[in-house]
Amino acid sequence: MEQPYEMNTLSQVMEKLRLKGIDNELKMSDHGKMQAKSLNKVYKPEDVTIIKTYRFEGMSDPGDNAVIYVVEDQDGDIGYILDAYGTYSDNLGSAFDDFLKKINVADRNEQEIFH
Repeated sequence: MEQPYEMNTLSQVMEKLRLKGIDNELKMSDHGKMQAKSLNKVYKPEDVTIIKTYRFEGMSDPGDNAVIYVVEDQDGDIGYILDAYGTYSDNLGSAFDDFLKKINVADRNEQEIFH
């Protein structure tokens, strides 16, 4: 029986997403809008659902902490939001945090996402 593939690092999860064609990164614009440039879409919190969350904690530096939120939009397109917190965060300000708090969560198992 094949062992399940464990993803323990940020780079492993990013590579697995890339291999499955999930390379649509949603980023907060300077104007406070969440965008997926590769899909040419702009989102409101109710337009996406978090379907999986991966958390990573730096062993030696708390500034190395990160979270990947795998999200699905109303059209069935899957992308991700990367939130590196601490010193490395690109998502400064309350607009990003407010957006995340308003997104619905429907946690799925990895087999559903990476089938």
